[in-house]
Amino acid sequence: MPDAQANPQYAAAPALAPTPGQTVGPFYHYALPFADGEHLVPPGTPGSVRLHGTVTDGNGAPVPDALLEIWQPDAEGRIVRVHGSLRRDLGVFTGFGRTQTWRDGGYSFITVEPGATSEGAAPFIAMTVFARGLLNRLFTRVYLPEPASALESDTLLSSLDPAERATLVASRESDGSLRFDVRLQGDGETVFLRYPRHEV
Repeated sequence: MPDAQANPQYAAAPALAPTPGQTVGPFYHYALPFADGEHLVPPGTPGSVRLHGTVTDGNGAPVPDALLEIWQPDAEGRIVRVHGSLRRDLGVFTGFGRTQTWRDGGYSFITVEPGATSEGAAPFIAMTVFARGLLNRLFTRVYLPEPASALESDTLLSSLDPAERATLVASRESDGSLRFDVRLQGDGETVFLRYPRHEV
């Protein structure tokens, strides 16, 4: 072992401040998407709806390399128990979807409007966001804009101020689609959730 006293270059270095980790990639556009991942039901399915929006960063600029995943109950509010969430068999609704954002930060899913999982509950879609600069995924919810009475009584929404609450409720477009924009930081930042045992 080198002698630190005889060789000053081997003396103990001063304590260094830890630095944050770095993300690798992202490689979402070719590594993670799968065929028809954005179609929870085939386009044109009776009762289907388009969920779409834009992912932006803290400066309001579009994020072209994010990956979004959604989980939801079916139209009757049943939590799906089908094995193999990546399957896209005709007539089999798994409640799971995955898609990447486009160059303009936009995304789109074709799905069904989720039903309430219990009487009077506010229907929502769970969403996870992966994006550049994130060391861990972000969790949020996409609430349907109706019924208003269910939104008013929802425990999570009731705990937020009006501006925060608005970031979790999709808007109904004139064509019947649902628009839900995700703001990662800054003014109008989407409310993100932390679950038990989830390390930030």
